[in-house]
Amino acid sequence: MVLWLTGLTLARALTIATYNVENYNIADRMVDNVYRQAYPKPEDEKAAVRRVIKSVAPDIIVMQEMGGPPFLEELQRDLAKEGVSLPHGTVLEGADADRHVAVLARLPFKDVRRHIALPITLFGQREVVKRGVLELTFATSEGDLTLFVVHLKSRRTERKDDPEGAIQRELEAEAVRDLVLSRFPDPAKAKFIICGDFNDTRMSKPVRSLLARGKTTVGELLRAVDSRGEAWTHYYRREDTYSRIDYLVVSESLKPFIIGGRGHIFDAPGGTEGSDHRAVYAKLKLDPAK
Repeated sequence: MVLWLTGLTLARALTIATYNVENYNIADRMVDNVYRQAYPKPEDEKAAVRRVIKSVAPDIIVMQEMGGPPFLEELQRDLAKEGVSLPHGTVLEGADADRHVAVLARLPFKDVRRHIALPITLFGQREVVKRGVLELTFATSEGDLTLFVVHLKSRRTERKDDPEGAIQRELEAEAVRDLVLSRFPDPAKAKFIICGDFNDTRMSKPVRSLLARGKTTVGELLRAVDSRGEAWTHYYRREDTYSRIDYLVVSESLKPFIIGGRGHIFDAPGGTEGSDHRAVYAKLKLDPAK
């Protein structure tokens, strides 16, 4: 929690971040230029992840590619040893057995809803949003704030009739959008953020699907840049390319509470040593409810 100046008084600002922590689990990976199977995330990468979190100083941080509860609890303990207290945490264990969405927060949860079987129909077959949707509500001085934490289908091709998972990713985005509208039929009057790794670029169908359904606007992509004005959030090592695939989508009634009207992308030295993603965050003129 940081302070911001309004008139002649100091008020508190709520910092919310999204961060793909890249296989914070047991996974096949390259370690010191050696391919290792079923190997834990190296300790130097874990330390780099913690440095990012400590520097951003979030009140709420949502994460993608987290392992199960023991991995989140380990991160929580290690952060506490370094003076970062985020005592409230939860993991959504969806259909993806290895990579989950999770959250650590300084604030207590008012409500937690785990949508692990959000349905889609892919080529006539019933499927579910692979990593589910973690819905979190926090009480603030300006009413409830709800986060929908997502990690859409990757661009890895898993079936020949859906190159780069584009169709599945779009269906997942539509299912997330419809969930949000079922919770908030008049989205302009609610305070919420859809946040996470969308695995696609700004003008792609999946991202646009999250912003509107027909003439109903769901939310707006929060502009976010780093200290140099750059907007990329992911570095794809294999192709040596940079893109923006991590976002905060904010509802209309939440926009006036965004300090500076934009978000931020973490870019301090070492910021990509623990993950191939950069953290995206925003500061809001909101106090936790007393």
